[in-house]
This record gives sequence, structure tokens and C-alpha cells, in this order.
Amino acid sequence: MSNNSAAAAGKAAFDSERVGAQVDALFRSSIVWLQQNWLQILIAIGIGVAIALTLFWLRSFGPRLAKRSASGKGWAAVLGRAMARTNAFFIVMLSAKLVDGYAATPPEVDKTITFLFTVATVFQAAIWARELILGAIEHRTRDEHYSGEALLSAMGLIRLLVSFAVFAIALVVVLDNLGVNVTGLVAGLGVGGIAIGLAAQGIFADLFAALAIIFDRPFRRGDKISYDSTSGVIEAIGLKSTRIRAFTGELRIISNRNLLDKEIQNTSLRDHVRVSYVIGVAYETPPDTLARLPALLTELVEAEGAKVARAGFETFGASSLDYALQVDTPGDDWANAHATRDRLMVAIMRRFAAEGITIAYPTQTTYTAAPDGTLVMPYADPRATAPNGQAPAPTNGGQVRPPSSRLA
Repeated sequence: MSNNSAAAAGKAAFDSERVGAQVDALFRSSIVWLQQNWLQILIAIGIGVAIALTLFWLRSFGPRLAKRSASGKGWAAVLGRAMARTNAFFIVMLSAKLVDGYAATPPEVDKTITFLFTVATVFQAAIWARELILGAIEHRTRDEHYSGEALLSAMGLIRLLVSFAVFAIALVVVLDNLGVNVTGLVAGLGVGGIAIGLAAQGIFADLFAALAIIFDRPFRRGDKISYDSTSGVIEAIGLKSTRIRAFTGELRIISNRNLLDKEIQNTSLRDHVRVSYVIGVAYETPPDTLARLPALLTELVEAEGAKVARAGFETFGASSLDYALQVDTPGDDWANAHATRDRLMVAIMRRFAAEGITIAYPTQTTYTAAPDGTLVMPYADPRATAPNGQAPAPTNGGQVRPPSSRLA
């Protein structure tokens, strides 16, 4: 044990001596550099100070830009906030790096400036990336009316996740530039990320689904949507779920992930509401009148301010000649479309009555057969009465057999 202690003490002494020698060499070289290049150094310092002051002046425009841009809600405001987050250390090191070569700095000083500039640049880029990502999310939530208490409270978690991701990447980049083997660190971060993701995969799935709703914009708060057998109005889009007020009054809550897995019909984005009619007219309607029906129906629809998508003969029905009428009412208001449908129904009835067009009732003719299979007429046969006024003798149980021509 004593030998090991002595070796460790000797090594520490050796290291301290080497560090002292390096510091002494750096000090001596700096003195020589200052004596030989004092004029270039002064000029470089002046240029560096001018560059730094210019950068500080440009940074001051960030808060002003954020305030002037639509009350701090536009893309210019996002850029302004990112500019305002520029670090003073980064500005100083950028100025030093720009004038570094002019003053013929010693290798030791040049390496130090390069190292500090790399650290400042990497972490400043991480800060800018974080501000731009968070600013983009906030811009979408405000500009597209996706804001809500649950979603806004989720911004804290989103900020934490984004900050962890960008600064972890920045740390790896800095260590890699220092010559550190970062393979183990990257593997550890990867394994840790997988473990966290598996433990909270449900929460993250709904969180990313909420972000997908924000950026893809399939709907927003206040839109009328339909999915599966449910229809309603979007009341809130949260971190984990979306709340939909059904047209029947109840509040339905569905997770964001499950909602996006379904086919969603956004009825608020429709430009018209289509209502279909099937109108059956009697077979006895004259052909000339049948030919006029499409134009007549089109006239009635246009009088109500709607548009005809189709008006024409559909099929030969069991009791009627069926005409199809499809009407498009502008807008997405079902109440207006239903009111137009009701007025159009009354207008059709009035016009048909004035034109003498009969809307056919469902009709059916029933025939009764005698025990021997002959038909029993439901009305008196005019030929059952003889010319002399005497009726023939009844047959088939008191019923008159119809003539063969009637049976046909």
C-alpha cells in the first residue's frame, strides 16, 4: 500500500509540475506576443469591440420586433424572441474569433478562443432551435384557435422535452469536438430515451397526436365534425383528449390518438349541404308533362336560392314514375338547408296542384278466386245482364263466371 501511495504522490507532483510549466510557457509567449504585435492587437481589439457593439445593437431589435408584430403572435414575433435570446458570451466569442487571425495570436491563445467559440456557438444554436420550435407551436395554437387550458398547460412539458433534446445534442457535439469518445454517452441517452418512451408511451402518443392536430389542422375548436356514429362540435383540444359536444347535448371525450385513427368528416368546411328527394308521379301523367318535369323542378329550386345538382327521371316504380331531385344549399348550416327543403316541398305541392300533376299513392289490386280456380270479380259484370233484362242463372256457388276475355 505504501508503494502505491508513493507512486500516486509522485504522479501528482509530476502533473503539477507539467501544468506549471505549461502555464509559465503560455505567460512568456503571451508577453512576447504583446511586445511584438501590440499595434495589431489594439486594432483587433477595436474591431472586435465594434463588431460586438453592432451585434448587441442588432439583438436589441428582437424585443421591438416581438412587440410590433400583431401583439406578439406572428412569425416575426417568434423570430424577435429568438433574437432576444442571443447570449452575450456568444457575441463576445464571435467577435474574438473574427479578429483572431489578424493579430497573429499564439497557438495556445488561438486554441483557447476556438474552443470557447465552439462551446458558445453550439449552445447558442440550441437556444435558438428551442425558441423557434416552441414559438412555432405557440404560433399555431394561437393563430388557429387551438388554445385551451389543457393544451396551454402542456406547453410546460413540451418545453421540457424540447429543451432536453436540443441541449443533449449540443452537449454531445461539444464533447465530440473536445475529442471525448461520446459513443457510450449516445448509447446511454438512447437506452434512457427508449425506457422513458416505453413507460409513458400512451401519454406521448396522445401528446404527439395533439401536436399532429395542431400542425396538420384537420379541425379546430368550434368546428362541426362527424366520426363513426357521433357528430358534434369541438369544444376543446387537450394534451391527451379532445372534447366534443354532441348535437344531442352530451359531452363526448375521446383520446387524440383514437380520434386521429378514425375517418373524420369536418362538416364546417363544406361549401354546401345536399338534400335529396324522390318524387313519384302517376303513370297516367301525360308524356308532355313528364318531359317538362325536370325544368319545372329546377325552376322551383332556383326560386328558393338553391342549386340543382340533378333533376331527372330515376326509375319505373311499382306504383309511380320516380323522379330524382338533388338540391345544394350554399353554406354548411343544416338548419338553413332543412328550412329550404321544407319550403321547396310546399312549393312543389302547390305547383303540381296547379299543373294537375298527381303524386302517386302506393296502389295494389287484389283478385279473389273461386274454389274451382276461376276469378271472382269485385264488381258487377255489365255482360252478366241479358239483352232482355233477365240475368243468367248463377253458377259457382252463386257467383257469375267472368267471360274468358276478362280472365285474360
